[in-house]
Amino acid sequence: MTAVAAYAAPAAKAPLERTTIARRPVGPHDVLIEIKYSGICHSDIHQVKEEWGESLFPMVPGHEIAGVVTAVGDQVTKHKVGDRVGVGCFVDSCGECDNCKAGMEQFCLTGATATYPVDPNGDHMYGGYSTHIVVTENFALKIPEGVALDVAAPLLCAGITLYSPLKRWGAGPGKKVAVVGLGGLGHMGVKIAAALGAEVTVLSQSLRKQEDGLRLGAEAFYATSDPATFEELAGSFDLIVSTVSANFDLNAILGLVKTGGVFVNVGAPADPLPVHLFSLIDGNKTLAGSMIGGIAETQEMLDFCAEHGLGADIELIDADRINEAYDRVLAGDVRYRFVIDAATI
Repeated sequence: MTAVAAYAAPAAKAPLERTTIARRPVGPHDVLIEIKYSGICHSDIHQVKEEWGESLFPMVPGHEIAGVVTAVGDQVTKHKVGDRVGVGCFVDSCGECDNCKAGMEQFCLTGATATYPVDPNGDHMYGGYSTHIVVTENFALKIPEGVALDVAAPLLCAGITLYSPLKRWGAGPGKKVAVVGLGGLGHMGVKIAAALGAEVTVLSQSLRKQEDGLRLGAEAFYATSDPATFEELAGSFDLIVSTVSANFDLNAILGLVKTGGVFVNVGAPADPLPVHLFSLIDGNKTLAGSMIGGIAETQEMLDFCAEHGLGADIELIDADRINEAYDRVLAGDVRYRFVIDAATI
């Protein structure tokens, strides 16, 4: 075991503080990654605050990791020392179940191993707010030279979370796509949908971020707080992807979907949302959900972003500002992703 520096929450709801953690030795199929950058996802805050159920502490969050390989096991074939790599929301799966064989390792039927905070056996896992991490070679993604490591880090969660549903439900030329919410997830949805060739509209609570939305690639921007929006845009969109974690009027949003269109939810509101089934029946509409993507699809997303010059809009911070960044995320005061400079850990 090797001791490395990290930032951890010592207990639920406690501020994060600098500490040291143990990383396992590099096994035959492992790679050791020197972490350069780690994104701050809103789910990190949920986990630290123990809002998704009981967990293990101390907790080192972080599943948007970008770095460089510094050592490889003697049977590693996919990576070499010096490679630019990323690690996302999970670091292992069984590889044998139907979902794993179909490239959906995130839905491993025996339980994918999350980057943090626990594995399927209930053992401690430490995330990316640290200087180094050891992972199995199959779960380290290649980051192409066409995207810088700092803006690539959020792609490992925010990027794939939006790329997967946009690709699956056919965002592209001739399709009208709406992205609900312009935050860490939503801003990547606008960029990716526009790069795919779709006509993109942002639906946000207010027009406060309108200039940003148009800069990122949207052709239109509407406020959901304005009742006229729902009259003007009724039945307009082939695909709507909602990224918001706050409660919203799902039936009103479904009214904006075209006949035969799709509404996909990737956000995670805390409370159940009521749905009037006639909102779906009237128009043969589909209500769907999506969660990240498998390893192959995540690599496809990284290659796509590099090809199109896409990265997250970030604010780079030193590690001693993590707690401040958490407060600002909760206040909606970030455009659009905080990324930790791991050199400051």
